[in-house]
Amino acid sequence: MLFGSSDKKPFRDFVSRKYAEGETIVREGDFDSEMFIIQKGSVRVAKKVNGEEVELSVLHRGDFFGEMALLESLPRSATVKAVEPTTIQVIQPGGLMLKFRRDPTFAFEMLQRLSGRVRSMNDLLAETLEGHHTDKDSAQEAMDRSEYTNFDNREPGE
Repeated sequence: MLFGSSDKKPFRDFVSRKYAEGETIVREGDFDSEMFIIQKGSVRVAKKVNGEEVELSVLHRGDFFGEMALLESLPRSATVKAVEPTTIQVIQPGGLMLKFRRDPTFAFEMLQRLSGRVRSMNDLLAETLEGHHTDKDSAQEAMDRSEYTNFDNREPGE
C-alpha cells in the first residue's frame, strides 16, 4: 500500500467518510476542493465524453483522487463512485500541507503516482494521435491545443 504505510503517528486531524456501493463521492463539474485517500474498498473514476460515461480508472486501497480540484481550485474533472463499501480519508487544502510536513515521504509518493499518471496519459495520447492522424501537422495541431502545451507557454503569474 502506498499511502498510510508509514510507521509515523496517524493523521488524526483528518476525517474519514464511508460510502455504500454505487454511491457518488464526487461529481464531474462540482466545485469543491477536497482530496481523498482510499482506506478501504475501491472506486470507479469516470468522465462524460460525447454524452457517454467513460471509465478512466478503478482505484483501490492506498490510491488517491481529487488532487486536481484541491491543487487547481477548478471544477471536478470526473465523477467518482464507490465500487463496493468504501472508506476514504478526506483532506482539505490546508490539510495537504500539514500531511506533507508530518510525513515528507507522503509528498514524494504522491509525486511518483502523479508522474506515473502523466506518463500513462502521454502514452495514451501518442497512441491516439498515431491512430487518428496520418500527417505530422495534424498531430502537432492537436498538441498545440492541449492543456499540457498551453500550461508550458503561460506567462509567469498566469
